[in-house]
Amino acid sequence: MNSLTRRRFLRDTSTATAATMLPPFFLQTSSKSGNRLPIVGSGAHTYECVHDWLVPPDGLVWGDTHGLAQDAQGNIYVAHTVNKSSMRGEAVVVYDASGRFMRAFGEEFRGGAHGLGLRREKGEEVLYHCDINQCKMTKTTLKGESLWAHSYPREDPAYAVRPIDFVPTNVAFAPNGDFFVGDGYGSHHVLRFSSDGKFLGEVGRPGHGDGEFDTPHGLFVDARGEDPVLVIADRGNRRVQTFSLDGSHLHTIKQEPQLRMPCHFHTQGAWMVCPDLDSQVCILDVEYKVVMQLGDGGAFNGEVGSRRKQSRSEFTPGQFITPHAAIFLHNGDILVAEWLPIGRITLLRRV
Repeated sequence: MNSLTRRRFLRDTSTATAATMLPPFFLQTSSKSGNRLPIVGSGAHTYECVHDWLVPPDGLVWGDTHGLAQDAQGNIYVAHTVNKSSMRGEAVVVYDASGRFMRAFGEEFRGGAHGLGLRREKGEEVLYHCDINQCKMTKTTLKGESLWAHSYPREDPAYAVRPIDFVPTNVAFAPNGDFFVGDGYGSHHVLRFSSDGKFLGEVGRPGHGDGEFDTPHGLFVDARGEDPVLVIADRGNRRVQTFSLDGSHLHTIKQEPQLRMPCHFHTQGAWMVCPDLDSQVCILDVEYKVVMQLGDGGAFNGEVGSRRKQSRSEFTPGQFITPHAAIFLHNGDILVAEWLPIGRITLLRRV
């Protein structure tokens, strides 16, 4: 880190350390409409909770809201499976930074839109879509034009020997242009590709020991330290694992009950946000320790598999049900997408 970055990191960390010494609280404030909005978190991590901040356009009904991304212009992308009752079929919906609907595309991802990654390549931003229905990855422009696709990775000896499932869930990007794909719903592999889509090999293997995965659902290249680190949400094993970018296992982090079913990651400054499928959104420090649990509804929701709620009347304000994706927006707010058959996109607005 340079001196300025180090000073900012120490300042932010000391502020958050003080914040974590305070008990989390749950308050209510009034919105402009007069409705009472819950407040979650405490100290430096205090947020106003605006449920259904993003809603689909007329004729389109949320399915499972799975993936989120924001481009350099501030535009927000939501990947969802599309509800069966929907008259329209676009699986990717785009909003401006204020939450105003702009456009929608991606009918080909209906039923399968899951992980959504965005990065700049050759001067242009592109999207990477993980499709759990067609069981493939697709790279598109920001308007949805297809640029590249890859399905069953027969280049990998593990997949070539015999037919096994391949159901990619999320993607992570390395500084040199390589990218990693988590086969989270298939055979629990993590695959590495070059910037042009050539298969390079695997990271780890299926299992329950160090360097092994059970549902490697989300992954992210964390550049907060001196060297970038591949962080993997080993959801089925209820833990986080870290690897060097050459694939060497570094650490296994297990923090139940604070961190229960990590789904994915995103960073901003000193902090990492981690959507936890078990009813909460967590903030992690540089050592991947939970410093704040936001909107924890675990005590009220029951087992994760029983939470496929069909009506918003069943939702408790200020509590999450099944957070599946979360990103820091450019202004420091957090956007959360939940795995629900009628979808929900919540804005955690910094207080």
